[in-house]
Amino acid sequence: MTSAATAPAPGLSGTGLPGTGRSAVPAGGGRRGRPLLLGVRHHGPGSARAVRAALEAEKPAVVLVEGPAEADALVALAADESMRPPVALLAHAVDDPGRAAFWPMAEFSPEWVAIRWALDRGAAVRFVDLPAAHTLAAADPTWDDSEEFDRGGDVEGGREAQGSGDVESSGDGEGGRGGDRGRGREGGGGGWGADGLSLRIDPLAELARAAGYEDAEQWWEDVVELRGDDDPTAPFEALAEAMGALREAYGHGGHPRDLVREAYMRLQLRAARKEFGDEVAVVCGAWHVPALARKTTVAADRALLRGLPKVKTELTWVPWTHRRLARRSGYGAGIEAPGWYGHLFTAPDRPVERWMAKVAGLLRAEDHHVSTAHVIEAVRLAETLAALRGRPLPGLDETTDAVRAVLCEGSDVPLGLVRDRLVVGDVLGEVPAGAPAVPLQRDLSRLQRSLRLKPEAQQRELDLDLRKDMDGARSRLLHRLRLLGVDWGTPAQGRSGTGTFRETWRLGWEPELHVQVAEAGVWGTTVEAAATAKAGSKAATTTALADITALAEQCLLAGLTDALPVVMRALADRAALDTDVTHLAQALPALARSLRYGDVRGTGTAALAEVAAGLAERICVGLPPACAGLDADAATAMRDRIDEVHRALALLPDPARPADRWTGVLHRLAGHDRVPGVLRGRAIRLLLDEGRIDEAEAAPLMSRALSAGAPPQDAAGWIEGFAGAASGGGLLLVHDERLLGLVDAWLTSVPAAAFTDVLPLLRRTFSGYEPGVRRTLGELVARGPRAEGAGRAAPGGVPGFASALDRERADGVLPVLHLILGTEPAA
Repeated sequence: MTSAATAPAPGLSGTGLPGTGRSAVPAGGGRRGRPLLLGVRHHGPGSARAVRAALEAEKPAVVLVEGPAEADALVALAADESMRPPVALLAHAVDDPGRAAFWPMAEFSPEWVAIRWALDRGAAVRFVDLPAAHTLAAADPTWDDSEEFDRGGDVEGGREAQGSGDVESSGDGEGGRGGDRGRGREGGGGGWGADGLSLRIDPLAELARAAGYEDAEQWWEDVVELRGDDDPTAPFEALAEAMGALREAYGHGGHPRDLVREAYMRLQLRAARKEFGDEVAVVCGAWHVPALARKTTVAADRALLRGLPKVKTELTWVPWTHRRLARRSGYGAGIEAPGWYGHLFTAPDRPVERWMAKVAGLLRAEDHHVSTAHVIEAVRLAETLAALRGRPLPGLDETTDAVRAVLCEGSDVPLGLVRDRLVVGDVLGEVPAGAPAVPLQRDLSRLQRSLRLKPEAQQRELDLDLRKDMDGARSRLLHRLRLLGVDWGTPAQGRSGTGTFRETWRLGWEPELHVQVAEAGVWGTTVEAAATAKAGSKAATTTALADITALAEQCLLAGLTDALPVVMRALADRAALDTDVTHLAQALPALARSLRYGDVRGTGTAALAEVAAGLAERICVGLPPACAGLDADAATAMRDRIDEVHRALALLPDPARPADRWTGVLHRLAGHDRVPGVLRGRAIRLLLDEGRIDEAEAAPLMSRALSAGAPPQDAAGWIEGFAGAASGGGLLLVHDERLLGLVDAWLTSVPAAAFTDVLPLLRRTFSGYEPGVRRTLGELVARGPRAEGAGRAAPGGVPGFASALDRERADGVLPVLHLILGTEPAA
């Protein structure tokens, strides 16, 4: 058997690193009598192509892949026709499903290519990294150093994942896979370890710096990704030699856990050689190659593994996304451009031309004018830039610059679309239905199929009409998942929560949702049963009245009829014991919405209506004294509570709605001198809006509140409560001259010493108005009492509106209206 890699890759030899002039790793190639050690960069298409070529040349009997050892039972699923990368191995602790870790693989990941090659050709496949049982245990603080790391771990961890974070940097230079939460700091060639003594290095950055590159990603593209196909296996021996020099200089590079993982890998390698001889290939991070080639004793390796913490784990395959492979997602071993790398791996030839054609297709679909000539010129510019910059072929930087200059005509707006949709991409993988899964996940998958709700990585909006059976079932599923903490869908702002027959959801599937589903599996084996059990548990443990009413609303939205009696009993108990009017006011809106939703969804709400009526009565009794003597912050918060109660009462059915009682409460607030001005002004505005008083009655109340004897701060608060932007007060002042006149007269009478104190409050009030409203108010005040052409102002009002219609001026717009409407003027 001949060596699969005999020549170093350009830019690797002669880097100036110590020791690169000699063979530091004798097992770096595929010589007979030694295993084939293929050191790779995870998620690198160049490494993937080289791995495939080396395996084709050497044809080993067994392929050892860096990954959790327990995954051997799942490897056969990779050959299933319905398995489409990107996918990930998911491991979670049985007793704590939230403690989980992912091992992602894309189509262009060397590990995935090696697995598929072995399965297609009948070779054995084994995972040889430290078992996930140890990775997820992380009981010893000295074992867990994944909280802060400079080189990141290739494994994306779940919410509580800890463990062996392998040494992939922002550049992912040497490869490596370990369990962490993907929270590594980006950039930088190295940093001090958690103990303050060990220097954590970035192998890719070190090699790039030695080769004279400032950008590690650009160096990697030049020496690996953009290589020609004349000798695709060449980088392995050169990378092994360079990594050997780095390991001699830096040891474990600030990650002592690597020594433990590598000891386990060596034991697995020995076992494979004992079974298959030397027909063994190992695909692992290049950083580990020197350690695997080093001669150690079995006893020494077992000593490193003795006493490791361990938990019971379960593993499966789950879909992954290109977006989560991107470094900007927080993935420690992420890459800058998953979509670009996927294109480089799959394009049979002319990658730049094919890329520009993809970009043109995307921009045309978004109504941007892109011609064939644009594409030709963009390709020429990318090639010219590569030549000027001394690069072997146009890379991502050159193609991006060409796309911006030619296809996007210098604009970064369409370029942002290209980066999001193509450079990163929103590809979502698929796994076979036969993959292991918790019962709750299987039930969710069944519901997704029956309701035709296919998980998609790209966020989309879903409009639901609750009168339709299918849409009603979809709504219940999404609400049940939200109650379980599985946030696949979130209600779109402004469209749901209004008690109508329509809901709008924003859906987007993320890989972490599989962990959330596994975590929710402790509540039941089906979505409905799990949501019912969790609702009952929350009802028993929740103490805040607002929280229990919110839970009742969730149960109604989710159609959890079995959970409602438990929640309603808890709600009645909490409401009877709570005497704080603020708490009651916070709880009532959720009850009112629940009654409205229950009516829409055909859910019985008699018990809910009884509780809501009781809360409304207690609020009406306790609100006036609760509003007296409040400071400014408390008064502002109480104003929001009054607004919420007012809207909630409008949603209550007639038997439960104390309309006259509430009107009396507002009258009492409006006339009580000890009530802060912001609340008195708000009460008068609510009465005015409801037609309980008219402008003629509101004007004297406003005049009294803004009289010379009123404290300026209190008067300014009254204006904010009455005419604040949240209540549309600006339009009221535009259309009611008397009220505007009162505000104007008060404002001009404020003493200079007090004006400075009330100015911030007034500025906050008037700055909330729409620009057009502010402009109109300014024009009305500036025109004066008898502005030219404005007609005579109404008595006691501000000019700007005539007392009667000027028909001659009004007739001037009729020709334009007829033209717009396409009608003929009357004879």
